[in-house]
Amino acid sequence: MSKIPELSIMMVGHVDHGKTTLLERLSGKWTDTHSEELKRGITIRLGYATIETKTRKLSFIDAPGHETLMATMLSGAAIADAAILLVAANEDCPQPQTKEHLMALEIIGIKKIIIVQNKIDLVSKEDALKNHKQIKDFIKGTIAEKAPIIPISAQHNINIDALQETIEKEFPTPKRDNKKDPLFLIARSFDINKPGTEIKNIQGGVLGGAMKQGILKVDEEVEIKPGLKTEKGYKPIITKITNLISGDLKVKELAPGGSSGIATSLDPSIVKADQLTGNILGKVGKLPPVWEKLILKTTLLKRIVGAKDDLVVDPIKKGEPLMLNVSSAVTIGVVTDIKKGKIQANLKIPICAEKTDRVTISRRLGTRWRLIGYAEIEE
Repeated sequence: MSKIPELSIMMVGHVDHGKTTLLERLSGKWTDTHSEELKRGITIRLGYATIETKTRKLSFIDAPGHETLMATMLSGAAIADAAILLVAANEDCPQPQTKEHLMALEIIGIKKIIIVQNKIDLVSKEDALKNHKQIKDFIKGTIAEKAPIIPISAQHNINIDALQETIEKEFPTPKRDNKKDPLFLIARSFDINKPGTEIKNIQGGVLGGAMKQGILKVDEEVEIKPGLKTEKGYKPIITKITNLISGDLKVKELAPGGSSGIATSLDPSIVKADQLTGNILGKVGKLPPVWEKLILKTTLLKRIVGAKDDLVVDPIKKGEPLMLNVSSAVTIGVVTDIKKGKIQANLKIPICAEKTDRVTISRRLGTRWRLIGYAEIEE
């Protein structure tokens, strides 16, 4: 059996529906390790865990369900192959973020979905069946219409085996193209040195994320774009790979499959607190272009998903700031021009992206960013 993860599965759903508890049941690992997360009981950053099945190793990404953390969820979905959507049996379905997360999966193009009806221990048989019907009605006409619905209790370890069997059946390992130029999407960046470490023992910065395509090897020189902010704009970073980690194992080469880590010779100060999140790593001179402004062909939703009121999506306005997600990158684009279904936006933080990458668009409503549509990069 391969000891390297073959597949990345994203855990999504409304806050407090039990994503992190379920992930602990599947993997034996609690993913909420950020101190603020432990205090507040919600996932703030992307959490990671790996599990071994009878046939392979799988990588799980735990995404935040809180509505203020939509950008993090979208970044996680960009590095996933499949998704588990959690619904709590003791609440009406759909809840606001259940709707928003399913729409995000649809926009990003994740077609392999399993729905988990959690907390069945808290309701009667009649209420569980009523909730099951609500789920069926909710997914009708969506990308998840034919998705299996598995009733479980993560808290009491009930029916977890049935979920594991369904994952094996519904989520086959995708075919990968390892001959393309390597692209690694950076979703986290860390300084792993403890305070007080002697200079001679200091280790370089570590990057977490996923291979989109191609293969990277230890000791290779690589480039990171857009890179570091300087007085003259953003400057690409050149560094060397010192170690590759996949599924908690050190490996000599890294291919697409699960979430993974790259140890580098980078100064730890430039990777602290996820400073390089949203960058792309690859071979020197082989990365996609960096965009400081974009012309986007937009497709807007009819209604704002996840809002309590049934709000219509108004047309995008000149001067409006929009949150744009591309792969694992998040930036703000200020609209400078609008012509025939296309908008031009100047980016607060540049992005490194292929022209074929899909851009998700969110609008600020009150204190929240709400998903309103998606776009294709024109130029």
